[in-house]
Amino acid sequence: MWEDAAVTDQRERRMLLDTAALYFRAFYGVPDTVHAPNGTPVNAIRGLLDMIARLATEFQPTEIVACWDDDWRPQWRVDLIPSYKTHRVAAVQPEDAVPQIEVVPVLLTPQVAVIREVLGALGIPVIGAAHHEADDVIGTLASHAPIPVDVVTGDRDLFQLIDDSREVRVIYTGRGMSRLEILTDATLETKYGVTPVQYADFAAMRGDASDGLPGVAGVGEKTAVTLLSTFGSLDGIVAAAADPASGMASPIRAKILAAADYLAVAPAVVKVVRDLELPEFDARIRVHTREATAELDRLSADWALGSSMKRARDALGALA
Repeated sequence: MWEDAAVTDQRERRMLLDTAALYFRAFYGVPDTVHAPNGTPVNAIRGLLDMIARLATEFQPTEIVACWDDDWRPQWRVDLIPSYKTHRVAAVQPEDAVPQIEVVPVLLTPQVAVIREVLGALGIPVIGAAHHEADDVIGTLASHAPIPVDVVTGDRDLFQLIDDSREVRVIYTGRGMSRLEILTDATLETKYGVTPVQYADFAAMRGDASDGLPGVAGVGEKTAVTLLSTFGSLDGIVAAAADPASGMASPIRAKILAAADYLAVAPAVVKVVRDLELPEFDARIRVHTREATAELDRLSADWALGSSMKRARDALGALA
């Protein structure tokens, strides 16, 4: 399925989609007044198709993979940090709900299955892994790709994957599709003051309310950057906090020591998994086969995808 290798063909590039992040953004960015003939809203589907068309046209990938949350809140991460994504768990759960159900807008829920179907018809494989998030699938595919990689996401945690030496960059959607940011080693260091290798340690110290990660009380981004610049890594910071002769200021030492239990487990939660066993897949773009054409025509009619489907088909067709 994948293998470590040097980049061999500069014309090839794999695009990895953080799919849920994109379809949530599409759902909130396109009015939910757009409906299929059966009354189902299709704003997230159409918005995602428009995003794919834009990305394909601008970045010219030769492969596209839709990375999927088979488990949006893995129990092993919750076991390490119980607050992990707690605020996104639905208040009412079936008695046998495992894993816990994520809060999803009621108008988005029926669109998710259609999104999977449309992606498959476009020739974009949907890849997930049991007990892991899409981030971990992306981490594995980016870390072992034999060609350059673009990671498309609005999740800053994936900045840890940036690697100029392997031509892995992030196309960041956090400011919207009209203001995409391309992040490389240099741009990340300019923006945050840390290297990609340091980013997970930086994120663990800073914390992230959107993921239920508390961070180190009293240590914000600037202090985290200063500590990493001085001591190199989270391990170095923890060791310095335990050593009165390290030169670490007493107030900072006290904060690091007070967060020792959190810092012992946070890296395992924040760092993406890079060594999953994933299924074989073919991510070569193919929308012109007879089977694909018929299926895409049917889906477009059934779900009133109209111009959005046409834009995606045209953009992908130009790359095939």
